[in-house]
Amino acid sequence: MAKILITEDEDALRSFVARALRLDGHETVEAGDGADGLACLEAEAFDLLLSDIRMPVMDGIELTHQASAAFPAMKILLMTGYAEQRERADDLTDKIVDVISKPFSLPDIRKAVALALAA
Repeated sequence: MAKILITEDEDALRSFVARALRLDGHETVEAGDGADGLACLEAEAFDLLLSDIRMPVMDGIELTHQASAAFPAMKILLMTGYAEQRERADDLTDKIVDVISKPFSLPDIRKAVALALAA
């Protein structure tokens, strides 16, 4: 299975997503913001970065730019609960697999990750 970095500033949602992905046998690492996420990426290899767009310190857009430059083979899936944030991700189409809208259900996130990994 895959090794996935989850960057999300909401603790409850980050834990929910991590548990959901572990049900599918994935190994997960969690970070509370983009800066912490970037530090994790620099320390370990990941198959997928699953990141919220709107976060403190470093948002998911900046994290995506830095992560895709440093790790071009890694797949990136973004998530957001804000329509305007989704529009900000439009210029990232060559760097990301997709953007999943919050709120999402357990089956939704599991399916989105499976599709991202298969892409």
